[in-house]
Amino acid sequence: MLSKGKLATVLIIFVAFMQTGCTLLAVGTAGAAATVSANDRRTVGTQIDDKTTQSRVRSAINDIPLIKDTAAVSVDVYNGQVLLTGQAPLQTMITDVESKANKTTNVLKVHNQVRLGQPIAATSTMNDVWLASKIKTIMLANEDIPLFKLELVVEDSEVFIMGLLTKKEASAAVEAARNVDGVTKVIRVMELIPLN
Repeated sequence: MLSKGKLATVLIIFVAFMQTGCTLLAVGTAGAAATVSANDRRTVGTQIDDKTTQSRVRSAINDIPLIKDTAAVSVDVYNGQVLLTGQAPLQTMITDVESKANKTTNVLKVHNQVRLGQPIAATSTMNDVWLASKIKTIMLANEDIPLFKLELVVEDSEVFIMGLLTKKEASAAVEAARNVDGVTKVIRVMELIPLN
């Protein structure tokens, strides 16, 4: 059984998807962003710092020769933890990407998960979006998983879970993602926090 808060969120998302008007979608998106921000365990200041850090790391990475043309690297930041995902054709590029991220202000730790190889095809990217959608739907229905207190990244069928989670929440989130058909690996990039 869904709690009132989760049920309300599901209904808002459902209504937003069912409507075609841009205004309703914009209001729904703004409401969803406010919900996520209010439920985030990070302070508002940390959330802003993370967005700024994400932009700085992306900019630094794009300054590496050939990265923009031959690699596909994504950057996600949660509580000062930087997650690098994607593909690069040379190991030196992967090393350079990590080095640039480590030298960026406010970065506490870098999780370099960039794989050696050519960027994945658009069909794989579409599959990642579909997998993320399926995982979020399952997590939303699970009372042990605080969906709005974590960040989910899917890259080439690998799932990365970021956030500040209790041990119970982390285990439930990993188990939910692991059991979705098509997921090849689940990698924890979260920080464990004590129960309150």
